[in-house]
Amino acid sequence: MKSVWKSLVMDSILLAFPLVLFAQSADLKLLDWRPVSQLVVKETRIIKPKFPVIDIHNHLRRLENTKKYLEEMDKAGVWKCVGLDGNSRNDFYKEHLSVSQSVSKDRFIIFFRPDFSKIDEPNFGEKEAKKLEEAVRLGARGLKIAKNLGLTERDKSGKLVPVDDSRIDPIWEKCAELGIPVMIHVTDPKAFFTPVDKYNERYDELAAHPNWAFYGDKFPSKEEILAQRNRVFAKHPNTVFIGAHMGTLPEELQQVAAWLDTYPNFYVDIDARISELGRQPYTARKFLIKYQDRVMFGTDTTPNAEAYRIYYRFLETDDEYFDPTGGHHLQGRWMIYGVHLPDEVLEKIYNKNALKIFAMFKGVK
Repeated sequence: MKSVWKSLVMDSILLAFPLVLFAQSADLKLLDWRPVSQLVVKETRIIKPKFPVIDIHNHLRRLENTKKYLEEMDKAGVWKCVGLDGNSRNDFYKEHLSVSQSVSKDRFIIFFRPDFSKIDEPNFGEKEAKKLEEAVRLGARGLKIAKNLGLTERDKSGKLVPVDDSRIDPIWEKCAELGIPVMIHVTDPKAFFTPVDKYNERYDELAAHPNWAFYGDKFPSKEEILAQRNRVFAKHPNTVFIGAHMGTLPEELQQVAAWLDTYPNFYVDIDARISELGRQPYTARKFLIKYQDRVMFGTDTTPNAEAYRIYYRFLETDDEYFDPTGGHHLQGRWMIYGVHLPDEVLEKIYNKNALKIFAMFKGVK
């Protein structure tokens, strides 16, 4: 009888064992899941790019680290780096220019950023255009528009300030007069404008940064903000605009191509979007080759040699299924593929297209 009872107990334990394992694995939260790929594929490590790099999109606002930025640029073969935080507010652009120039007179390029909190003031556009002119006289070589315009920036009446607000027109026109480009970032990834639910492909990122979600009645649609931006392109054909983050629509490269075909004053950069481009390598490669004269290199990542090298691997190699996270931060639960661009295309993206735009500079009369 004891042997029968012992046998029944053992059978019960064995039957329950898979359920215990299942219960343990089911306790893992999706946000904690970090699978390690077992795929064995070629891995190419590129220390420096084939051609000198101009990083057209970066943020160097922590001025105490400026020497460190230059050291990282040297390690990674970065020739010049554009800092987009020459803020008009509190005249920060003056300090930024002074510090950057003290470290290197030609390696850092600073863009001026308007202060839209003053948009209700009389002659706002003319006043900011005058400050822009002063910034250019001190060494600034471009204008930066951040994503709050059209999305969260409101005037004193509580009304959202659209990208094509006529009060901004003098600033766009001043850029044309000075021969400087506008780095324009409006909206964000498509997923940020959809519900943060089980269908959202950027759920991990939005869970970590809930203030990046712009779905709901409090915000305008992504489509409307982009339409406002495009009306500015059409209204100011002599002003050069660089669409940050692949024109903020890398999920639909066919639409970005249509904009490039429509607006000859429109360019794009790849900053912080190799995660999107690299998951559609065939389409991205064709796009980058076709529009090789209109695309520029950028990272949106504080100068870091290892981050730059992930970008080089994406652009120069045919490596498969590698993690882009170190190039910026976690943006989606997928890997990317290299687009192994021809050398003539690489050189244009790395530096020639940026040099072409900077050569349009006219300066203050």
